Amino acid sequence: RGPVIVPEKTTYNSCNVEGMFIAITFDDGPNPELTPRLLDMLKERGIKATFFVVGKNAEEYPSIVTRMAQEGHEVANHSWSHPALTKLGLESFRKQIENTNDAIAKATGKRPVLMRPPYGATNAGLNKRLSEQFGLKVILWSVDPLDWKYRNSNRVYTSIVQNTRPGSIILAHDIHATTLAAMPSTLDTLLTKGYK
Repeated sequence: RGPVIVPEKTTYNSCNVEGMFIAITFDDGPNPELTPRLLDMLKERGIKATFFVVGKNAEEYPSIVTRMAQEGHEVANHSWSHPALTKLGLESFRKQIENTNDAIAKATGKRPVLMRPPYGATNAGLNKRLSEQFGLKVILWSVDPLDWKYRNSNRVYTSIVQNTRPGSIILAHDIHATTLAAMPSTLDTLLTKGYK
């Protein structure tokens, strides 16, 4: 019998970590007013985040995407115009991914390696295609404060702080003022708890 081949993992809801490491991720930007303010907050605290940008926003505000990369954040693909990828034909799907990769590469000089499907809508076939055709790993999440639904800073804060564990992937959106308002206290509390 030959060696056991373990298929490489292509999707992640959380990470196995040694220590108090977490990932904080922001979707749907960049937003011309809010994202720069968020970048200031992260910089003040020495926190690196992952930004899942929408391609058409990245194309419209390339200087913000450039800044993300220059300040050490990961810039990743969140599709061109935020459709449910599971509902698209092959060609539309390819355009959503490629055009976003191009916009990110243009602004940062690097092609992204991570992708988050809008609404978390994906399946094994799409994950395989994203991996094989585009070299993208699919990143979902384990902590969702539903900040897009409940525009309430206290709720965002409480939900993130109560549900975060080592290895958590936190989902938030840098296009809502209420999410941004929750970030200073959320980030400071996570740091106080010893998260990195």
